[in-house]
Amino acid sequence: MAEDSLRIGGLSSGLAVILNGEDGKDNPLKNRLVSNCDDFGHQPVERALEYVFGLPNKSLAPLTGPIDSAVIHSIIKNHCMRFFSSSDDLIGNRDGVCIADNGSGSHIIGLEEFSICGNIRIVKPPLLLESLAIFSSARANAYVWRGKWMYEVILETSGIQQLGWATLSCPFTENKGVGDADDSYAFDGKRVRKWNKEAELYGQSWVAGDVIGCCINLDQDEISFYRNGASLGVAFSGIRKMRPGFGYYPAVSLSQGERCELNFGARPFRYPVDGYLPLQAPPSSANFAKELLGCFSRLLEMQRVERAEHSSVERLRRLKRFVSPEELLRPASRGICEELFSIIDADSQSFEYIGWGPLLSFLMGLFGMQAPHDCSSLDRFLDVFLEFEGSQLMFEHILNAISCGCKTASLILTECPYSGSYSYLALACHLLRREQLMVLWWKSSDFEYLFEGFLSCKSPNRQDLQHMIPSVWWPGSCEDVSNESSMLLTTTALSEAVSKIEEKHRDLCLLVMQFIPPVSPPQFPGSVFRSFMQNLLLKNRGADRNVPPPGVSNNSVLVSLYTVILHFLSEGFGIGNFSAWLKSSVSNGLDVGFLHRGGQQSFPIGLFVKNDPHRAAISRLGGSFSHLSKCYPLYDEEAEKIQWEEGCMDDEETRVTHLTKQKPCCCSSYNVEFTRNSKYPIINTAKSSRNHCSSIPERSAHVAAECSTGSLNDEIVDKPSSSDQSESEFGYCPILHLRTIPRESDVPSTILREEELLDAMLLLYHIGLAPNFKKASYYTSHQSQTISLLEETDRQIRERAGSEQVKQLKEARGNYREEVIDFVRHCAWYRVSLCSRWKQRGMYATCMWIVQLLLVLSKLDSVFSYIPEFYLETLVDCFHVLRKSDPPFVPSAIFIKQGLASFVTFVVTHFNDSRISSADLRDLLLQSISVLVQYKEYLTAFESNEAAKQRMPKALLSAFDNRRWIPVTNIILRLCKGSGFGSSKHGESSSVILQRLLRDACINDEGLFSAFLNRLFNTLSWTMTEFSVSVREMQEKYQVLEFQQRKCCVIFDLSCNLARVLEFCTREIPQAFLAGSDTNLRRLTELIIFILNHITSAADAEFFDLSLRRHGQSSEKVNRGMILGPLVGIIVNLLHTSLEGECKGQNDVIGVFASMDCPDTVHYGFQYLLDYNWAASFRGDAYLAELMQLENFSSLLISRMEPRGTARILCEEEADADDNMCCICYACEADARFTPCSHKSCYGCITRHLLNCQRCFFCNATVMDVIRTEKTA
Repeated sequence: MAEDSLRIGGLSSGLAVILNGEDGKDNPLKNRLVSNCDDFGHQPVERALEYVFGLPNKSLAPLTGPIDSAVIHSIIKNHCMRFFSSSDDLIGNRDGVCIADNGSGSHIIGLEEFSICGNIRIVKPPLLLESLAIFSSARANAYVWRGKWMYEVILETSGIQQLGWATLSCPFTENKGVGDADDSYAFDGKRVRKWNKEAELYGQSWVAGDVIGCCINLDQDEISFYRNGASLGVAFSGIRKMRPGFGYYPAVSLSQGERCELNFGARPFRYPVDGYLPLQAPPSSANFAKELLGCFSRLLEMQRVERAEHSSVERLRRLKRFVSPEELLRPASRGICEELFSIIDADSQSFEYIGWGPLLSFLMGLFGMQAPHDCSSLDRFLDVFLEFEGSQLMFEHILNAISCGCKTASLILTECPYSGSYSYLALACHLLRREQLMVLWWKSSDFEYLFEGFLSCKSPNRQDLQHMIPSVWWPGSCEDVSNESSMLLTTTALSEAVSKIEEKHRDLCLLVMQFIPPVSPPQFPGSVFRSFMQNLLLKNRGADRNVPPPGVSNNSVLVSLYTVILHFLSEGFGIGNFSAWLKSSVSNGLDVGFLHRGGQQSFPIGLFVKNDPHRAAISRLGGSFSHLSKCYPLYDEEAEKIQWEEGCMDDEETRVTHLTKQKPCCCSSYNVEFTRNSKYPIINTAKSSRNHCSSIPERSAHVAAECSTGSLNDEIVDKPSSSDQSESEFGYCPILHLRTIPRESDVPSTILREEELLDAMLLLYHIGLAPNFKKASYYTSHQSQTISLLEETDRQIRERAGSEQVKQLKEARGNYREEVIDFVRHCAWYRVSLCSRWKQRGMYATCMWIVQLLLVLSKLDSVFSYIPEFYLETLVDCFHVLRKSDPPFVPSAIFIKQGLASFVTFVVTHFNDSRISSADLRDLLLQSISVLVQYKEYLTAFESNEAAKQRMPKALLSAFDNRRWIPVTNIILRLCKGSGFGSSKHGESSSVILQRLLRDACINDEGLFSAFLNRLFNTLSWTMTEFSVSVREMQEKYQVLEFQQRKCCVIFDLSCNLARVLEFCTREIPQAFLAGSDTNLRRLTELIIFILNHITSAADAEFFDLSLRRHGQSSEKVNRGMILGPLVGIIVNLLHTSLEGECKGQNDVIGVFASMDCPDTVHYGFQYLLDYNWAASFRGDAYLAELMQLENFSSLLISRMEPRGTARILCEEEADADDNMCCICYACEADARFTPCSHKSCYGCITRHLLNCQRCFFCNATVMDVIRTEKTA
């Protein structure tokens, strides 16, 4: 059926040439139309009918009566039946295939039920399969032994599937299927392997929507596979010959959750292969139906020609016996349709084949594959066709075929912008504007399945991207300079194609929204769309898991629906008064997007507390819905909504809303020069790039009219907060103008609200968009890394020209180059498909809206607990996607300041909020802070945020626990960055404001700081121990394994960070170590000696440094100075404060060091610090003065250690006879005892022990109290 393929659709009669005014000598159809005209251009009606039915010239005798259906029937019966007989050629000569009767008819191919192993479900008749078992296999009820045969498989999912051919001797088991035995051959595009007992590399990776052609050539004993019509090559040759009664069966094996649709020939092949026949013969009426539709096409062409200027057909009206094409249309079209349905009714199996093949090709050719479409001709056909009873069944098949076409259509660069699924969607939208067809679709059992098909878009694999983006360029590349402009043109064309498809998705969804189903009681517009949306979300519960449950939708469906809703909420519906029923407000009569309206905002609380099936299983901030409904039931909130003023949670002086003079980033006339000067969008924001998606349409005019004033070019000034408003428990600002009011009584709850669309959009982002952005982030980061490796390799090739290593370097360079090209293509595709400017604006406005909602609801404890977790997850993910976008959405200096200051307020007030039951969510907020404070422009936002200044310091100290110590360490380290030993004055400065607040929090809450310090000591001790063990393991094997090296690097970095935090504590809060008990000072001293011992005792210094060095890093960036520097800073800080500061004369720092029972280790460690090559670790000479202080400290320590050594020997001799000494440290008198067990030890050892454990060291009894005893005189 190659002739039925949609790829050759169009004007089959060739009359487009007539309309274009081409020369008649090149157009035989036009010649036939005018060659028999008389001198006045008159042509008898018989010649017109001969043209319509494709008959030879003057084959019709003069007609004596009017043109009616009887005349048309007579012409078809007497002159056109030859086509009916010629179609037998399609089913003749089919020797070599045998079909077993499975109850559906002797010529119908299906699955052989007794062959099924596992659990295969028929999702949709006839042959859409899904595996419900771990591994399921089945074969068809037909086999072949001679000839060339094929069948097609449409992939609904892209996981592990083995498709191919097998004989009866191939056993199907729980873990073996097609290709796992002799005489069994399969292709698996997930693993890119061919299988015949053993697996070998073959073919390409496949994606959902691919059409796999499985071909067997028994004349040459070969099996081959095709992907979307492109040959993957011969997979197997020399296969065993067969005989009648024993042959090869089509067979498939699917892993759990995998779905595919088999087509053995019941429908025309999507990509037929020349020379290969379908296993199931097409209906005998197919060719005749195609010819009749061709007659209809020529009939409609006459209508077009009649309207054309200087048309010869228009002269047919001059004589009475000549009829116009309008008069000929009605009887001829009815006669053709009557004849068409008569042959279809004679064979019930032909409905599907003709609907999917000849009729769909006819409709596509009539309507046009590209704009402008011929709506008039299509409507003329539909007016006649829909009068017949069989048309409804036929259009069910048509809609199924269009839906399938949307799934399988690929973007082809040469067809842009009208490529991919555009043509199918445009036809579907036009058909469904007829209420009769919309009702037909809605009533069908496959309504939602077909809707998902319409919203599907096939993703490209690596080979597809090569065809879509043939020329690749990136900044600094050695590629041809012309590749830059070529890539710009390519991505622009693809962007336009994606935009066209998204536009048709919106048109289709609007049609469904406007549709009012014919049911009683009457429903409101939007009810059908809501049902589809809710069922889709219910079906896709768990789609965000690593292993999604069976039956979830294709990811592209979720992405498309999200994109549709985002456009409606951000850019407006664009259809005037129609959307008034759906809106909560209309601004100035303009169709302003819901997300951009500003002013008073509202949200129905009942959306969170309703026990809907698609929402009940969703986790909430406070736990599961069932738990909350039992412990914190809400009864009357369903009838209420909460209202607030936009920006009410922000400080009044720095507030930016849609109604303030300065607009938020999403609605400002942002700096066009900034976008224009972003020259390279290929790598990352550090190397900005030209926007390869610049042709994507900007925000619609009505949104710009609402938010026309203000500019991102306005002067950016940091304004100190003057707010004196009190802080609540979990938020800084009180909610201004907040009120909870009953929902309007005259608005039925069945009306689809914009808030419902927003709620669904957030969930769609969470389960659909977030995984895609995660993949995009992967490609972006690996692209940057690989470009760095490529540049480093180029440098080495230049430096080592002529050496033996150049050949290896060039091979490595070739591999790196291929990887970069692949990464660049993937990044470009994600930028085209996900990151157009209007989408970024909508995402920014969504973040503004949601963070305001969360802050408002955080004041209502019970309601806050009911908020779904995906609200928070989507907010954070969307925020960081925009922050990292390349090219940047807006300059980072104003990204937070102009619209998202509330985000900072939210993360600092809720990362330690006990009402959020999920520790993972609290970690997510803390990690957001950790990331943001690393950038100076974002750190400024924290410094100017009142909530951050009031809550964050104490919350950070309390959050430093076994789970979250890493992000807390990173945050504190950033706050004091650049202020420790060896830090350059020209480096990145610390946050003086937050550093001071952190110090005040430590001083003002001694209990909190004491607990923090204890955990800090324990954690640093653990990380250094882990690091030493890892290095020792590698030294014993004398082998640096990649995993162990990576582990060493991570632990060493963490140890350095913890040591820097400890250095900060000794500088800013020295009294914690020098005043009162010397417990902290002794623990600190022991920890310093512990670290020095591990660092200086390495047997192989070169091996030690090698274990820390990542691939591509120099010794300047990774060395021992990173951990030794903080130790020097700690010692110098304590010495300086004890000699000159407020703590002068209190705890003796030198004495504590001198009292350690390892004087040799202490002495060697300090000498190592003094002799270390600090110039290789730090720039400048700022550290020299501190090294002088360390040298003085070392001299004092040595002078104190010598007499103490003698005294220690005497004490040890006395201790042997003194039972009253502490048996833990053997340095102090046992002056304290536990209650109730009465075991004794020194007070210092007991105090340290109780920091981490409340049980006695000796008997493990729970300690109730510690009683100090009088020291022995």
